[in-house]
Amino acid sequence: MRIAVTTPTGNVGHHLTRMLVRAGVRPLLLTRRPERLPETLAQHVDVARADSRDPDQVVAATRGVDAIYWVDPPAESADPLADYARATDAIAMAVTQNGIVRVVFQSSVGAEKRHGAGEIDGLAATEVALDGLDTGVTHLRCGYFFTNLLFDIESLKVGRIQTVLPLDASMSWVAPRDIAEVAAMALLNRDWEGRRVQAVHGPEDLTWSQVAEILTDELGRDVVVDRVADAEMYQQYLAVGMPTAMADAVLGMSTGLRDDFVPEQHRSVVTTTPTTLRAWVRDQLLPVA
Repeated sequence: MRIAVTTPTGNVGHHLTRMLVRAGVRPLLLTRRPERLPETLAQHVDVARADSRDPDQVVAATRGVDAIYWVDPPAESADPLADYARATDAIAMAVTQNGIVRVVFQSSVGAEKRHGAGEIDGLAATEVALDGLDTGVTHLRCGYFFTNLLFDIESLKVGRIQTVLPLDASMSWVAPRDIAEVAAMALLNRDWEGRRVQAVHGPEDLTWSQVAEILTDELGRDVVVDRVADAEMYQQYLAVGMPTAMADAVLGMSTGLRDDFVPEQHRSVVTTTPTTLRAWVRDQLLPVA
């Protein structure tokens, strides 16, 4: 079985690649920058230079592929949903022209809303497109990545981080490595078909207040989370150079899931993964924060 992995140097992809190698698979890695791949992987993988927003490149790179781990790359332009639409076109064309029989798609909690969740709407559109194809598809509805804390590492170092969410509202937090494990099992399992939704909720739902307590305990210094108004956060995004559409999309990922949102899949043994935020902080955050 030929398995392809997109964004193989990403938060999830670099774990997934190594898991497949350890399972005895020689994965095909699709990347815009093959030079960024570690030399230690060279003898264990095949590499194709491809931009996941370029349908012709993705189609050419995935000929002979049976299963693919697909990630819509983060938006880079002033029109983020257009970036997602190009990525959607690329995977849809590759599946159709190359007869790819299984897609494991890295989606997000909130994609079930379909509209009104900012940048997550781009993932929802990819889900809809894949659902309309004659292929097996598993949508991984992932919780909030632990690694998102690294986006504001300088604020974290001085002990203050911000959110527009209520500090006592709980949500799922998950380690990217655990997402990779779920993805690897889905890619290696040949017994499923049709459409599947698999939430990846991490070990427990956490509030931002609880996150602050964990960070304070593990980092050995006070960490405070401040709730700020939507307009203030939006102006901060603009101040660091985000185009208006990008600022809207990023803010919408929080505001769109803030009021009366309930994930389609509840926490269960199927959706719960093991790595705790405390363990991740000790292993990954403590060395840099």
